[in-house]
Amino acid sequence: MRCDYFDTGRCRSCEFMGEDYRPQLQRKQDQVAGLLPDLGWAEPVASVESGFRNKAKLVVGGRPGAVTLGILDGDRRGVDLRRCGLYEPGLAEAIGPLADLVDELGLEPYDVPGRRGELKYLLLTHSPTGELMVRFVLRSERHLDLIRESVPRIDARVTSVNLHPEHKAVLEGETEIVLSTAQTLPMDTGSGVVLSLPPRAFFQTNTALARALYAEAREWAEGATGWDLYCGVGGFARHLHQAGGAMTGVEISAEAITAARTDGDGVEFVSADATAWARQQPASPELVVVNPPRRGLGPELAGWLEDSAASQVLYSSCNPESLARDLAAMKSWRPVRGRVFDMFPQTRHLEVLVDLRRA
Repeated sequence: MRCDYFDTGRCRSCEFMGEDYRPQLQRKQDQVAGLLPDLGWAEPVASVESGFRNKAKLVVGGRPGAVTLGILDGDRRGVDLRRCGLYEPGLAEAIGPLADLVDELGLEPYDVPGRRGELKYLLLTHSPTGELMVRFVLRSERHLDLIRESVPRIDARVTSVNLHPEHKAVLEGETEIVLSTAQTLPMDTGSGVVLSLPPRAFFQTNTALARALYAEAREWAEGATGWDLYCGVGGFARHLHQAGGAMTGVEISAEAITAARTDGDGVEFVSADATAWARQQPASPELVVVNPPRRGLGPELAGWLEDSAASQVLYSSCNPESLARDLAAMKSWRPVRGRVFDMFPQTRHLEVLVDLRRA
């Protein structure tokens, strides 16, 4: 893949841009094989090289009436990347009209060096059916009424405002105000499973690879009964339940659990801290699925899994280093197979699924 933004030095976010894709994929396979050398790794699941991202996390820069949508440069000023080639076609087509609307409304971009202004980010998610979620991340409610009045002009199923008043390097704040009638974006993950995605919930960036990941986990679980810890809106739990396994999903985000229960298909969903909840249960299931954040499970949950009566763990990880650290703390577990899912072509990031059994 070639990119004018990369070639001209305007954006270096994709560190492998311009390289042939197969060597990129092999580099990722070698990385995880180096961390877990005794595991038989299946052929990695490749992505298309461009047009795969279902999300756009756009920093808003520039000035009122002439905004930039993209990233910040070394001086913390806006760099416009609205024609990035990584976005799915429907998502890419939505960015220009939204930029025009922001200009027309005169919304004031947040000036990071000056710590003034209002609009920090536009966060967009595109569904497989072509629907859109649009989130405006604002410093305050100053532009709220202006955006609310413009909802009919925004071609989105879900439109919301996130309030992020602090000057911090985090993407969003705690307060979300949904302005549209619809509260969630349906994400079709294949095999008849449609997840309901609320504004602040997590979903994989690459829909095609998310489908492949869920399908692989369902095959490896072989209908076992168990728990899906860090379940989000229920992706693993619902796919494994569909294959015959009675599943319970556990997630600390009450918003995600509320959405998961909307179309739960008989899965039980619990809003709780995964580690605390697991330790409180009177017995272990035969299967535990874990999909933790980048920091991994941590010693407490890894220790609980080590001492539990579970016979299988499916560990989905976006960070092979924390995965290897967790497995080092789980001495009685043996990885029997694993696979790389290339969610993020052109970068060093990846997703990996590992099947663990008792040694």
